[in-house]
Amino acid sequence: MPASHVFLTGSTGYLGSRLIPRLLARGHRVRALVRASSRGRLPAGCEAVVGDALDRATFQDHVTPADTFVQLVGVPHPSPRKAEQFRAVDLVSVRESAAAAAAANVGHFVYVSVAQPAPVMKAYQEVRAEGERLLRATGIDATFLRPWYVLGPGHRWAYALLPMYWLLERVPPTRATAQRLGLVTVEEMLRALVRAVEDRPAGVRVVEVPQIRGA
Repeated sequence: MPASHVFLTGSTGYLGSRLIPRLLARGHRVRALVRASSRGRLPAGCEAVVGDALDRATFQDHVTPADTFVQLVGVPHPSPRKAEQFRAVDLVSVRESAAAAAAANVGHFVYVSVAQPAPVMKAYQEVRAEGERLLRATGIDATFLRPWYVLGPGHRWAYALLPMYWLLERVPPTRATAQRLGLVTVEEMLRALVRAVEDRPAGVRVVEVPQIRGA
């Protein structure tokens, strides 16, 4: 497996802070966008780029020579009341990242989107779907991962829903929806992200919850 050179945003967040050590351990080079105040939180071996994920002018010149761009910026603990934050942070950041990646001739863009359609979190789904559209427009080969909810440290309340999901996934009328909107663990997400980095598609690949679980 040839090593990738990865440029990563959201480097100190829930997934980014766990993903970077795994990529480094597998021999990949990682350059991470980070605020100046958070630079010390990056693991040894990760190259820091101090900048603002909402302004590509602060990091665009540092994306090269990355062959893979991983976008993990997002408002923490999404909820319906954060619609304005989704547009101001999630959407702006993916727009800026897509433009920076295109300017740097990055070959593969990995984007954590969200399962869709769904009966709730409409604003969040709309923003992530728009992020996918922006990335498709660049023509860059891309992997879109579409989890619904990621279980893990600090995200444990949804474990109470597992019995309901177990039932819904076994009833034909609700099976497809329950699988698409199923819960995944942080470990499953990290494996899926590593696999996405190491297995570049030709064109656009969409990875839904069942595939995330099986990564």
